Amino acid sequence: MTSVTFAASRDEKSAAALVLFVGEGGQFSAGAEAVDKAGGGQLGRAMKAANFTGKKGKVLEVLAPAGVSASRVLLAGIGEGAKADARTFEDLGGEIAAKVQTTDAELAADFTGIADLAVGTDVAAAHFAHGVDLRNWRFDTYRTKLKDEQKGKLAKLTLIGAAASAKPLAERLAAVAAGVAFAKELITEPGNIIYPESFVARVKAKVEPLGVKVTVLDEKELAKLGAGSMLGVAQGSVRPARLLAMEWNGTGDEKAVPVALVGKGVTFDTGGISLKPGAGMEDMKWDMGGAGAVAGMMVALAGRKAKARVVGVCGLVENMPDGNAQRPGDIVTSMSGQTVEVLNTDAEGRLVLNDCFTWTQRQYKPKVMLDFATLTGAIIISLAHHYAGVFSNSDALWGKIESSGKAVNDLVWRQPLSEKGGHYDQLIDSPVADMKNLGPREGGSITAAQFLQRFVDDGVEWAHVDIAGAVWRPKAGALHDKGATGFGVRLVDKLISDHFEG
Repeated sequence: MTSVTFAASRDEKSAAALVLFVGEGGQFSAGAEAVDKAGGGQLGRAMKAANFTGKKGKVLEVLAPAGVSASRVLLAGIGEGAKADARTFEDLGGEIAAKVQTTDAELAADFTGIADLAVGTDVAAAHFAHGVDLRNWRFDTYRTKLKDEQKGKLAKLTLIGAAASAKPLAERLAAVAAGVAFAKELITEPGNIIYPESFVARVKAKVEPLGVKVTVLDEKELAKLGAGSMLGVAQGSVRPARLLAMEWNGTGDEKAVPVALVGKGVTFDTGGISLKPGAGMEDMKWDMGGAGAVAGMMVALAGRKAKARVVGVCGLVENMPDGNAQRPGDIVTSMSGQTVEVLNTDAEGRLVLNDCFTWTQRQYKPKVMLDFATLTGAIIISLAHHYAGVFSNSDALWGKIESSGKAVNDLVWRQPLSEKGGHYDQLIDSPVADMKNLGPREGGSITAAQFLQRFVDDGVEWAHVDIAGAVWRPKAGALHDKGATGFGVRLVDKLISDHFEG
């Protein structure tokens, strides 16, 4: 994580890369104006040569600037000041972190004399730091031959001229960024490193020092509880299944009703006997993206001491095709007592989640439950990598999720869902069991959600978030490199903060 410090004024001797802000039409902030004056107008000339006008989100780099000791100056365009909000500065922080990540160990951003913003300077500075922190994450664990110029160096950020109130907000956002980073770490690790038992060990080591209570059920305990659906997926692997529950209670009330978060944790998905094509199968290390996101959410909420009671439950299995693997046509009995005809062993995530739903509702009796899962390739066909699909039995809960997602740019789009017994629901009726785990070719994401809804207790507000397209992206974004995005962590943090904290 990036270390953040605060300073009242710029250190004239610092060699840190220096960020200065410019408004629409080339309007300098006071800090930028001072540096331009010290350099004999060099910044203004560079702007004219590059046709840089301070447009929102644009960055102009000036190397070895005259008049200051900084290694480089980065002129950051904020556009019209009255429209420059927290997101503007967050994205600028991410853009600049990507530029200097491998060149500078230190970065300084001068907020002196930025006037008439849509947010206070303290908020702008804290969100700039958040953007830097999010985008600065790297995963170089197994890269042993990186050249020096390829290695990540950026370790320190100094915020200059920001109000003192920026510090607590920056610290709160840093805790959230730590949750995002942990989710990315779990999702990026290969399947030979992260599997059910090692996932549990790594998460316990991370969350228990934060005050999170951890409960782990092994395969024998799951069998005793009747989790035949989840265990059916795991039976083809030498890696035994685990159910991991994490509980954070920041309310001070042991009887507070928790919000439940459930994550699909298929640590590697071959498809089982219904084997996936070989091309691209290596990506299936991130089929535990829902569980990784839930673990990251718990790190974020506990790290910032959220005044809410939240439980995170992860169903952890590996889906492999050995001689003991589940067969197409098998019928399994879920923990709820409902039976499932397994038509395709690659529609396994829903088989894991349904037992997690039942256990979570019995154990914690939540009134609100969200699940996060890389559940269907069909959602990527529908929404590409820009949105996650949300299916919910509650208009009110959907509205809260949508607004929270927009606020942090974890974008979601609502998908259709029938009531139990409705037209979409009938597509998963089985002639030999209570239901089948696969509907027709069309509407694949919808029938998957319909399957899950059959395991939601009456009276529970529920939302299923299919993050298959959002959890891993082929191109870099403002706040993430290509690969794992940590999607969902910031959304849930915002959701809890706005709607479920006392």
